[in-house]
Amino acid sequence: QVQVVESGGGLVQAGGSLRLSCTASGLRFDDYAMSWFRQAPGKKREGVECMWSSGDITYFIGSVKGRFTISRDNAKNTVYLQMNSLKPEDTAMYYCAARNADCSGRDDAYPYWGQGTQVTVSP
Repeated sequence: QVQVVESGGGLVQAGGSLRLSCTASGLRFDDYAMSWFRQAPGKKREGVECMWSSGDITYFIGSVKGRFTISRDNAKNTVYLQMNSLKPEDTAMYYCAARNADCSGRDDAYPYWGQGTQVTVSP
């Protein structure tokens, strides 16, 4: 049984930093693209960033380039999202998703999801 579990969300002031973690079990982690999505209240879920097992990175949102960095530790079955220079518009529920293929920005392309971790950025 595949499980995906996120952690690391919280409340932070604008300009601050957070690091999200996502650990997946029950799958061959090396074979999976791992993505971060987010959903703000009243908005559709959107892809943020993805990392393929080769190390290739895909950004789905231009506004996070230079501020958010995805990384993964295949030995720990864990993917991270380091978020710096946070802005109030980054406030959302952040989800981790796994896909046994290359990166995709479509949420319906991912069969495995975590429960989400809330990130709130105050002005």
